[in-house]
Amino acid sequence: MSMSDPLADMLTRIRNAGKAKLNSVDIPGSKMKAALANVMKEEGFIRNFKFIKDNKQGIIRVYLKYDRNDAHVIYGLERVSKPSRRVYTKNKDVKPVLNGIGISVLSTSKGIMTDKQARQENVGGELICKIW
Repeated sequence: MSMSDPLADMLTRIRNAGKAKLNSVDIPGSKMKAALANVMKEEGFIRNFKFIKDNKQGIIRVYLKYDRNDAHVIYGLERVSKPSRRVYTKNKDVKPVLNGIGISVLSTSKGIMTDKQARQENVGGELICKIW
């Protein structure tokens, strides 16, 4: 069965695994998902991720992160740009999420990056998701 929105599926799997207090979650792999997982790791929303090769497309294993009270570090994940409705933003219109508490993830001509990096690089692009 083909998926209409693989990135939304990835975000939903991470959200559901966090609510179920799982240590890790497996996601069907792609370069875009690996880049998104890398941004989440750099920003401290997940502990780590690993790309496992198989004879198909591969699997991304995401290791979730919890705080001292055993609460999931990610409070919210929101898919902004969808296959049915793409959302693009210019470099000067990239706004911080919750006054800088969260991040926006953008797909730019220079790769997948956060809203802070996009403002520093002075580039805009497709607004993929918001994480807080």
